[in-house]
Amino acid sequence: MDHILDVDLLAFESGTKDQRKAVVEAVRRSLQSGFVYTSHDLSESLLDDAYGMLATFFSLSAEEKQGAVVPGSNGQAGYTGLLVETAASSETPDWKEMLNWGAELPAGHPLGDRFPDRYLGPHLPEDQVPGITKVLVEFYDRVLDLQRRFLRVIAVGIGCHESFFDTMITNGTTLTRAIHYPAMELAPGQEHVWAAEHGDINLITALPRATARGLQVETVDGWIDAVPPDGSVILNTGIMLELITNGLIPQGIHRVVADPEQPGDRYSVVQFCHPTPWTILSPVPSCITPEHPQRFAPIEAGDLLAQVLWEINLIEDGRRIEK
Repeated sequence: MDHILDVDLLAFESGTKDQRKAVVEAVRRSLQSGFVYTSHDLSESLLDDAYGMLATFFSLSAEEKQGAVVPGSNGQAGYTGLLVETAASSETPDWKEMLNWGAELPAGHPLGDRFPDRYLGPHLPEDQVPGITKVLVEFYDRVLDLQRRFLRVIAVGIGCHESFFDTMITNGTTLTRAIHYPAMELAPGQEHVWAAEHGDINLITALPRATARGLQVETVDGWIDAVPPDGSVILNTGIMLELITNGLIPQGIHRVVADPEQPGDRYSVVQFCHPTPWTILSPVPSCITPEHPQRFAPIEAGDLLAQVLWEINLIEDGRRIEK
């Protein structure tokens, strides 16, 4: 059985009625694993530039990378070092380091006044890697556009208007995260893995490229490798989408483990598509039936994010697990 299907987003957008219907149905089936592959129109040269600059940043000394830390960001902006983020299901920190960035709000926007710690802007290491801000901000914009368009497929699949998610994610707290997974032989103990089993917090996550294998997905038949066709983006679902769909679309449970046949380190850049923090997450009526009664109580997106950030050890003043 193919647990992760490859679909054509562009066929949904410009195809016939039957082609659109086929894409919606394939996405619905594939997302039972929480994962799907899709064609895209992202610029390969943009991806090349972004990954090249990020490799330059992560090759800097530990002291230089510490200069990109944004105090008080709780892992939502700037640099986060090794052995900090810890999956909620684990007591052992992940063997990875990260650079995080988001978008800036227009001056005076009420979201910035109400949630100042969620809208910190890019805060990218321009002094260490000249030109990186322009490239990574464009990366953010282009991937967010792709995620917005794909959420329209999902909206149709759950019986909503295709614009259902548009307003929800406009000026949302979408976060891009570049991750460097160092070679496993450098880890301080054999109990560490690159990223332990977990689900993402957000609506959907996009992964346009990784430099090595390692991503694995939990299915009813056990763990499988996520290996997309060349030129496809990996998309997976998060906790917030599971809640909105009353569990009809589950969160995609995954992990990242080093492939013994592909030694060395790994780079990937993922983008977590979030709604605005004042969005009330509640199951939509189309996903509630007598056979499938409402499972989840409403919760504000900002509160859910705060809860999960503590669970994964990113709240700086209250670490669940200390090194």
